[in-house]
Amino acid sequence: MDGMLSDCRRLASPNCSSREGTEVDLLVIHNISLPAGEFGTGRIEQLFTNCLPPAAHPSFVEISKLRVSSHLLIDREGEITQFVPFTMQAWHAGPSSFLGRERCNEFSIGIEVEGTDFEAFGDIQYERLADVTRALFRVYPALNPARIAGHSDISPGRKTDPGPCFDWERYKSALHEPAEAGQ
Repeated sequence: MDGMLSDCRRLASPNCSSREGTEVDLLVIHNISLPAGEFGTGRIEQLFTNCLPPAAHPSFVEISKLRVSSHLLIDREGEITQFVPFTMQAWHAGPSSFLGRERCNEFSIGIEVEGTDFEAFGDIQYERLADVTRALFRVYPALNPARIAGHSDISPGRKTDPGPCFDWERYKSALHEPAEAGQ
């Protein structure tokens, strides 16, 4: 595996680095919208590729300077965009710790689900997230449902996503369902 999903949109982010042979054993779920609460703007892609225009929205002045990325984005329509190969570190977690282990970017895969802390996520987003997660389980044997965390879990007090509207029970129960034909 080259670290890329076979059936998704690809948009390379420069905001990544080598894993240096570190085993992937954590999956981190995030939410994002740019501007906050607006969907389908293309601004997330601009942020992850360092092209976000600071003058386009007052909230962009500070964040346009950030150098961040995720491995995947699942938008509101269920389209998946891959920014960083799974074999590399995406810069999604920031200061973080999981079970006492610091710097989660080094050993995790980050998936952004387009949304907010305060709005329900769509059926298609849960379906795509479950499909991708099952595929990752097949490739990375150290990943399992117990090794999935929200950004808020690994950066408590600093991050709140994926937020209270993310249905963890629905997502994790879908991981036990067989993938649809062609997955």
